[in-house]
Amino acid sequence: MLNEDSRTPHPPLPELTPETYINRELSLIDFQRRVLELAKDESIPLLERVKFLAIVGNNIDEFFMVRVPGYIQKVKLGIVRTRPDGIPPQTLMQMIHKEISDLIQQQRETMSRLFTLLKQENIAILSFSDLDADERRAVREYFKTEVFPILTPLAVDHARPFPFISNLSLNLGVHLERYSEENDEIETEFARIKVPVQDSLPRLVSLNQVLTRYGADPIDGHKFLWIEDIIIDSLDVLFPGMTIAEAFPFRVLRNSDIDYEMEQEDDEILDVAAIIEHGVRERRFGFVARVSVPNTISERMLTHLLNGLEVREETGVYLIDGHLGSANLFELAAVDRPDLKYPAYVPRYPDAFQPDGNIFESIRRQDILVHHPYDSFTPVEEFFKQAAHDPDVVAIKATLYRVGKNSPIVQQLMEARDNDKQVTVLVELKARFDEENNLEWARQMEAKGVHVLYGVEELPVKTHAKVSLVVRREGAGIRRYVHLGTGNYNASTARLYTDLGLLTCNPELADDASRLFNRLTGYGPETHYNRLLVAPEYLTNTLIALIDNEIEAARAGKDAGLVFKMNQLEEDVMIQKLYEASQAGVQIDLIVRGICCLRPGLPGISENIRLRSIVGRFLEHSRIYYFQNAPLEQQFLLGSADLMRRNLYNRVEVVFPIFDQRLREKLLRLLATSLRDNTNTWELRADGKYYRLQPDNATVNSQEIFTRRSFGLLMPNQDNE
Repeated sequence: MLNEDSRTPHPPLPELTPETYINRELSLIDFQRRVLELAKDESIPLLERVKFLAIVGNNIDEFFMVRVPGYIQKVKLGIVRTRPDGIPPQTLMQMIHKEISDLIQQQRETMSRLFTLLKQENIAILSFSDLDADERRAVREYFKTEVFPILTPLAVDHARPFPFISNLSLNLGVHLERYSEENDEIETEFARIKVPVQDSLPRLVSLNQVLTRYGADPIDGHKFLWIEDIIIDSLDVLFPGMTIAEAFPFRVLRNSDIDYEMEQEDDEILDVAAIIEHGVRERRFGFVARVSVPNTISERMLTHLLNGLEVREETGVYLIDGHLGSANLFELAAVDRPDLKYPAYVPRYPDAFQPDGNIFESIRRQDILVHHPYDSFTPVEEFFKQAAHDPDVVAIKATLYRVGKNSPIVQQLMEARDNDKQVTVLVELKARFDEENNLEWARQMEAKGVHVLYGVEELPVKTHAKVSLVVRREGAGIRRYVHLGTGNYNASTARLYTDLGLLTCNPELADDASRLFNRLTGYGPETHYNRLLVAPEYLTNTLIALIDNEIEAARAGKDAGLVFKMNQLEEDVMIQKLYEASQAGVQIDLIVRGICCLRPGLPGISENIRLRSIVGRFLEHSRIYYFQNAPLEQQFLLGSADLMRRNLYNRVEVVFPIFDQRLREKLLRLLATSLRDNTNTWELRADGKYYRLQPDNATVNSQEIFTRRSFGLLMPNQDNE
């Protein structure tokens, strides 16, 4: 460990200003633009481009459920305090509305082009004008048989108030007319219909399936109808004796961020699981953050909806060209047309493991580094499986953050308990939008006798670390085996996210892992670690010390460099230290997939910083920190933490060193290959804008290279993995 006391004093850190600090929310919107660019990319298979459209829609939804509500509350409370970007909340809300509106318009234009291309492939979402009489009759029968029984129209009048509209729900607002003999005039009524797409029905109804079931001739290809169009076409069945004056869909997003800090203020609440369960139930009742309506909506209908929803700010209303809820395009992307998707990729089984061998023998031979999804996740699952059934294993400990709905690892942990092993699992219930799933797994494990914990004693601190420990009897003693990762123990995301995992029985790392679990499950605020860097206690200071070491090397005339790869970069002190390092002459390469508040390339401030974002087929998720002049055993640090305030100060994170020179060389190759990418890479420049790199001579697609060689291009004098 570097001796922080030996460092020479440095000038004060550069002050962050609107010129040197990019707003976090606007940076996140920029990331959605990069994802949308993939939907426009003609080199990408057509249905994959549709999937990227859906991803943008899903990401925008989450943005309004999690990020925007905080600013709505600040505006209501009159808070004008700003971050270093200097943008007050009221102004930021206006900027978000403009930027998101522009982004959605681009998305819709792209959607229209893709739908035209899909028609050429005999895939289409039809309107009722495209159907003949027999097809309309069959769709009508489908409505009466399968849709009508589920629907519940809710009238709104002097006796019946405007109904509650749940989060993420798609609804129809309907104006109805009837003649009143008593008043001798046409009276207008309003009703709301919830479109049952979240649980009951598909959003895109397969026309071929409908025609087959209801006696019409099938048609070629893959044809669909929007479920709301089917309902609108049959409104007369729902409202007999009424005239349908107009009907428009609308969609509501609500504040969905559970406030754990507020819950902590109640000293009577001691059951974390109860808090989470209550928060999940209440999530759908949060205040309205966004209302989406078609841009063809009448002024009368829009006014009625906004009054009923109590939406007063125009920044909360979005007029959409076309059907609402583009996240549902995942259903279209799932069409069975392999020729319009990426070629199937089967991850390789790492050479360090024998498919049917003893995984603990493999780990004893050498530390093993795996790079998902290019390397199979199976060895990680096998690590838990063999531990669960090995008679010499006496204990298993693990942290679980997002494990997925069907988790082989959780099943193995329960089987380990069936086999009388001690099993301790820290399940993070505060994993946003995975709370309910994690709670269900926790209860199943508890029923099996697994010792389940829900976090450390400080409730707001999430346990985000990815660590597991297996204790095994060997000879006259015990040996501990450890898995440390940058990603979750989730087999599904391991096929889509790029992550790194280390399997080792190094005694120092194993001892630190034991200390960490003792800290998490018991009491030990003064716990110290020899090799692991654990947040919130120790990570930040060590990273600062390592950056300072590069600064000192540069000032001494040595070559100095940093290469950081992460998901997000927004923490103030880290940005200031990177600016200081740049000013000292340290050459800095940053690979930041998503949010980035640092502005590179500013003369005299960040001219030695180059910043890139890689967005491609797989979601870049690994965190790697490289320090050129650090002691060899600290040159590479991998882990669960991004350089964000929440990671460094409000989460239990684990960052770990790589001791084996052979593995450090692999990581050098990985970073070098990523930095050479000119296919899926955008460069952030001094003007705060991202520019997609264009291949000059040789095309380098880092993700495609990793599918052939897990750690990328060979370095000089290397000829194998």
